[in-house]
Amino acid sequence: MPDSIYIETTIPSLYVARWSSSLVEAARQQLTHRWWDDYRHEFQLVCSQTVIDECARGEQVMAQKRLELLTGMPLLDLTEEVARVADALLDGDIVPARAADDAVHIAAASVHGIDYLLTWNCRHLANPRIWRRISDCLQRFGFRATVICTPEDMIGDEA
Repeated sequence: MPDSIYIETTIPSLYVARWSSSLVEAARQQLTHRWWDDYRHEFQLVCSQTVIDECARGEQVMAQKRLELLTGMPLLDLTEEVARVADALLDGDIVPARAADDAVHIAAASVHGIDYLLTWNCRHLANPRIWRRISDCLQRFGFRATVICTPEDMIGDEA
């Protein structure tokens, strides 16, 4: 069975976004397109209702494009256990309250044993400065932390 990847909201968002004039953002968009078009088929992709809800926000035409990318993707159940773990991430100030959906992404992926969480959110998710705290919190609940990474990480030297 292929490795599983939880697709976080920033992935469909950057894939469908208008091309940015920012060099860094344009590079992230290009890497997202490359990973989605060339590598996603190697994995079992999943997301959650939280991702669907986030993708549905904003400009209607762009929201529809984001949601189309996720069509047919299995949704992880947002169980009571997911809620407890997400609350612990928030209560421990590992993820700030204003980013509560990010705590849900981490919790859902880890509780369901997903191998990777793919994101461009390097503030609250793919951030090595908080990785140990995320991992320690999840261990207290008996879960292995999902590897949180970017499309660039998944492409590696081929980027």
